[in-house]
Amino acid sequence: MERPKMSIENRAKQFMPFAALKGYPEALAAMEKVIVPKAELSEERADELDRKLREIKNGYMVEIVFYNNDEYEKITGLVSRIDAGSRYIKIVNTKVNFDDIFQIEILKRDAKNF
Repeated sequence: MERPKMSIENRAKQFMPFAALKGYPEALAAMEKVIVPKAELSEERADELDRKLREIKNGYMVEIVFYNNDEYEKITGLVSRIDAGSRYIKIVNTKVNFDDIFQIEILKRDAKNF
């Protein structure tokens, strides 16, 4: 009597990696994250950031360093929206609150020169 053939899917499952502790790699990665406290800006630096934010228009290419989830991130891209009332700037699809901005660099003043 011939044994039925195992499907390709079931055969492949035999060789899949086995995780004895589910979520363990993610837990290790979370423990490796270094928590950075948010820096307090001096009055002069806050004034400089405010001046640059008033200069920026939609279509400008900017580089922004901002505080997000206990660390600083840098994003470079085109400004797709500035909302002074809600106090945020949107770089492509990323919203950044004005209060989280640490540094702004205007790279290009209009999208026509790309």
